[in-house]
Amino acid sequence: MSVQKKNRRIGLYALGAAVMMLGFGYASVPLYRLFCQTTGYGGTPQIASEAKAATVGTSDQTVSVRFDSNKDADVPWTFRPEKTTMTVKLGERYMAYFIARNNSDQPVTGQASYNIEPEQTALYFNKIQCFCFTRQTLKPHEEVRMPVTFYVDPKMLDDENSKDVEQITLSYTFHKLKDPA
Repeated sequence: MSVQKKNRRIGLYALGAAVMMLGFGYASVPLYRLFCQTTGYGGTPQIASEAKAATVGTSDQTVSVRFDSNKDADVPWTFRPEKTTMTVKLGERYMAYFIARNNSDQPVTGQASYNIEPEQTALYFNKIQCFCFTRQTLKPHEEVRMPVTFYVDPKMLDDENSKDVEQITLSYTFHKLKDPA
């Protein structure tokens, strides 16, 4: 085989490897998000359907759920939980509310990201309905009451890493969306 053919083959292998690395780079974010949602890794809570929630057993065991609210500096809103803590029975459905108020003279669209602490409880914290699933647009000076429906799976008691947890924190951070479309 000539040197020119050998160099061409090596060049094609290098180009193929570069294209594959670029593809893996683009795929890594959605794949990581899917991994976190599936496993609860990184404090990502589970999203449950109404049907799944109806099949979960209950327990007399309780846990305190603390609600935390944050916003980016460029979000001209006041954002807070209606109640800062709630004692919940494992397996029972609960609804909590967050209050958001647009303090500006312009409509503002935002989306909330969320996290659960301690991380090992994220696998058992299930949201059925949440304002964080969709973007929120508030008119100038509008105030809204936004619900989140959730339950904590009693299977948490079977997990050595989470069975002794007494408090779970559900934290939201609102981010301003540049393009509200």
